[in-house]
Amino acid sequence: MHELSVAMGIVKIAEDETKKAKAQKVTLIELEIGTLAGVEFESLDFVWPSAVKNTVLENAERKIDVKQGLAQCADCDTVFEVQHFYDSCTHCGSNLKGILQGKELRVKALEVI
Repeated sequence: MHELSVAMGIVKIAEDETKKAKAQKVTLIELEIGTLAGVEFESLDFVWPSAVKNTVLENAERKIDVKQGLAQCADCDTVFEVQHFYDSCTHCGSNLKGILQGKELRVKALEVI
């Protein structure tokens, strides 16, 4: 399950940063995840309790900032929302585009004590 490895990676980042800060645990973790990042939010919710058990994140509040996919058309410069990488420009129908937002998968902030 891909989301389990994502969750375990988040735990590793939190543990490393907690050690650097000489803290004991995390009270809040803020994540930024794009809709094009390939993460199924329901699956992440399902594996989260198992991934954080007996870690610095076990009792931490989790906030997720979901970033909608945005692209800019290479032909007409229109900026438009995308649900999938293969979506066409909503203005001219071109398939040539640059992804501006939506691929994010990062730990945005940690509150530690």
